[in-house]
Amino acid sequence: MAKQTNRQTERDEQIYQLITLVAGRFSLQEALDRLAEAAVKITGVKACSIRLLDTEAGDLKMRSTYGLSEGYRNKGMVSRNDPVVKAAFAGQAVVLDDMRVDGRVKYKEATIKEGLVSQLTVAMEFRDRAIGVLRLYSPRPKRFGQDDIQLARAVASQCAVAITNAKLYAEAIEGARVAEQMRLAGLVQRRMIPERAPLVPGLDVAAIYIPCFDVGGDFYDFLKAGDNRIVVAIADVMGKGMPAALMMSCFRGAMRAYAEGHGGSKSIGEVIDKLNKAVCRECDQGQFITLFYAIIDAEDMTITYCSCGHEPTVLITNGETTNLEKGGLVLGVDAEAEYEIETVELKDGDCLLFYTDGLIDAVNFDDEFWGRERLLATAKRFIAGSARRMVENILRYRRRFVGLARQIDDTSIVVVKVDRTAEPEFMKQVGS
Repeated sequence: MAKQTNRQTERDEQIYQLITLVAGRFSLQEALDRLAEAAVKITGVKACSIRLLDTEAGDLKMRSTYGLSEGYRNKGMVSRNDPVVKAAFAGQAVVLDDMRVDGRVKYKEATIKEGLVSQLTVAMEFRDRAIGVLRLYSPRPKRFGQDDIQLARAVASQCAVAITNAKLYAEAIEGARVAEQMRLAGLVQRRMIPERAPLVPGLDVAAIYIPCFDVGGDFYDFLKAGDNRIVVAIADVMGKGMPAALMMSCFRGAMRAYAEGHGGSKSIGEVIDKLNKAVCRECDQGQFITLFYAIIDAEDMTITYCSCGHEPTVLITNGETTNLEKGGLVLGVDAEAEYEIETVELKDGDCLLFYTDGLIDAVNFDDEFWGRERLLATAKRFIAGSARRMVENILRYRRRFVGLARQIDDTSIVVVKVDRTAEPEFMKQVGS
């Protein structure tokens, strides 16, 4: 048991090291080579290959390998219509227990010569679009199980983000003016904000992110945790500009990696503990992150959550408000901090309002804060409408209050309404 725990801890450390590539300034090839090596070391297999999709040619180019010979790397073309690739692009984790006899393997002789027997293929996706495949190889038959699939998906997720960042950074350094780099960095950051929430029957979700500058430290994210459950996370990295944006990018990757496969309420504490330790290691002194992390179960009608120093999410039930504030310290202060998890029952018609402090800290020309009272009054006023309408009107009423006064903090809002009859809606906006 102790050996298994040590191995899991080691894997968590290795995944976090992989995540740091997301925020790193590497060339695309350097990022690919580092990722291929890291994937082998994390999973403990013989070799790895990374193929990227050439949309014009319609095939996948071998861009990086680790543990494979030159001859195997150059064995031939792989089309996007290859049955294994097609299945991976459709969302499957494709396991070949014995490549020597599997009819889906195109280059059997090269495979046998290389000493490869089993293979695991998963797609690398960015913004719900496949950009390539990650393949792991082993000399043993039937080597890959569910744990390997879960780990490979986590690695592939980070690969996709790191690859996309490397591509965008390569674009940024062409012509290399600081202002242009900041603009592109903001584009990278905003592309990490999801365009839509996973559709969950019985939940109406709307969200918005408004940055004050080109880059900032706010983010929200959604993860599917089963047919009737969704993970909602909203966070704020203390600071402004590029340092906060890079830390946000790194933190988002860590959260997704640690949350992979953790759909149950009992695992929230484990995810939060790992994130807190990671932030304590990586943040400079004085830096920290607030986080509200929740799993909403539309079948059991519950929300299970932890607030890490974040603005409490508000539950509105029959016009009454309840602050969901159980949790603990902000992340990055104390590596041994303990966090409280709470489960709250939901009713049809309930509304959950998640937000960052930039929403209520907006000021007008008289230096008066908009504040929580005005926020809650506005939310209650539009409780009968859709989640999207509530978000729109909260922003409209706040804008009316602050006028043209310049704001200094980002704004993020997520509204989740429990409504078993409504069709889900989603809104995303960038800019005021």
